[in-house]
Amino acid sequence: MKKLTTTSGLLLLCWASLVSASDFSPIGLWKNIDDETGKPKALIRITETNGELTGKIEKLFRSPDQEQNPVCNKCSGDLKDQPITGMTILSNLKKDGDEYAGGQILDPANGKTYKSKLSIEENGQKLRVRGYIGIPALGRTQTWLREQ
Repeated sequence: MKKLTTTSGLLLLCWASLVSASDFSPIGLWKNIDDETGKPKALIRITETNGELTGKIEKLFRSPDQEQNPVCNKCSGDLKDQPITGMTILSNLKKDGDEYAGGQILDPANGKTYKSKLSIEENGQKLRVRGYIGIPALGRTQTWLREQ
């Protein structure tokens, strides 16, 4: 009987760890926080298709004196002069150990695309998003907060 109780306890512990691991997915709605001002900039929805993450802006946090529906006038190609709300800014990120890497992030403020990687922190409640040129040491990091 003692062996059965121990085995049941181990199975329950394993099941609990699997359930909590799924909570650590970057899929969901995130509020990005500007690394320079510390203020919220946007809500970004991250989805997964065929093992690749994509992030799209759902809402911008703008002060009343700013354009409420801005376009990406510094972007090039198909994104030139397109609305920033609804724009895909994260793409091609794939699971790589404890992080997601190999993707790109677009900064609509300057129209530039950077290499990107992200990692989940604080029990899935924070996302560290790194945009960089060349190597990760040459870039900047933002912390995004889970919204749902």
